[in-house]
Amino acid sequence: MRLFDRITMALEGVTIALEAIRANKVRAALTISGVAVGVFVVVAMGATVHGIQSSFKKDLDEFGATTFSIQRRNPGINRCDGSDDSCPDRKNPALTLDEFRGIQALPEIETAVASLGGQTAFAYRDKLVKGVGYDGYTGDWIKTDRADLFPGRSFTEGEENSAAAVVIVNDTLKSQLFGQSDPIGKQVTIENIPFVVIGVFHTKAGFLKTLSGRGPDSPRAILPMMTAWRHLNIWRGGLQASVMPRADVPPDVATDAVTALLRAKRGLKPGRPNTFYLVGQDRILDVFNQLFGAIFLVGLTLSGVGLLVGGVGVVAIMMISVTERTREIGVRKALGATRATILWQFLVEAATLTCVGAAIGLLIGMGLALLIKMNTPIPASVPVSAVVSSLVAAALTGIIFGMVPAAKASRLDPVEALRHE
Repeated sequence: MRLFDRITMALEGVTIALEAIRANKVRAALTISGVAVGVFVVVAMGATVHGIQSSFKKDLDEFGATTFSIQRRNPGINRCDGSDDSCPDRKNPALTLDEFRGIQALPEIETAVASLGGQTAFAYRDKLVKGVGYDGYTGDWIKTDRADLFPGRSFTEGEENSAAAVVIVNDTLKSQLFGQSDPIGKQVTIENIPFVVIGVFHTKAGFLKTLSGRGPDSPRAILPMMTAWRHLNIWRGGLQASVMPRADVPPDVATDAVTALLRAKRGLKPGRPNTFYLVGQDRILDVFNQLFGAIFLVGLTLSGVGLLVGGVGVVAIMMISVTERTREIGVRKALGATRATILWQFLVEAATLTCVGAAIGLLIGMGLALLIKMNTPIPASVPVSAVVSSLVAAALTGIIFGMVPAAKASRLDPVEALRHE
């Protein structure tokens, strides 16, 4: 069969399929809705995961390609039921100030920033904001946080060492406490202690920051770490550190140096496991892929159910179509149409039905992705691969499930078909 003839037959099949949809709205709706739901799930999940991944990687890039953190517990996905056997990390000692000072002094390290996190109320005159998250950082925090800071300034090393009562607020907390007025130099009260506001920092929206409560919409503050350590009710066992190696030092050399120092200070003999974790970008991305890979797998399962429903609808509507058009098939065969011609026509009709459903699912999925992008910090976008894979999956569903009725139509005896009433 020539290519032109195949194209002509395909267009004819599409036209017949669209007419069948109009003539059998209820039966066609089952097929279209099933496929639409399946495609919608894939597109919506793909757009969300793609957007989260994009935002996540942007956050990691701001963190620094070679920067890594020191943590007490494994950041990976694990099953902890509260027992020591399933939660061995609970026995790990917290990072100490002495260990942190030792890391700072390593020749392989450009800078190291220790941090403590807490939550408390902030007050200014008659205004009170409860549940404000805050971070206590050492002096070089701005090198690893990459925050924009204006107006005002960061705290100095001297202020950090002397535990000065100074604080930097973010845009949201500034707005809630001071409105449109300039906050620089004003005093806020934190746990009955007066603090002077010395700056305003600006956080860009990002999935990782929003997930950890550090997004631009959450009221947050930054203070010198020793200030939080000495004056505020903060859990000191949560001390962590972000470490940035020197530019001329390979990352593995820097991590080896930090590992050796911590093992020596903790008296860990050869063969004993580390009682700390060094977490770099690769480890964080691995955890991300584990988590969202599982979520996406659930989405694919739901999508498969939708496509299965659509496939059953294809079989039903196409079998009815074969019965209703038996005489037409007989006439075409009597005029010289081959089995391949009839098979091709019905498969095109089946694929058209499922592709209509796929198009509807794509439009709904893209609309949802746009809403997510406009109303959340997740830059959701539909990747081209999701569009192509959805259309291909829908077409294959139509072809696979449409094969049985198409084969039945192609095998009809022309004489018997012409006698059909």
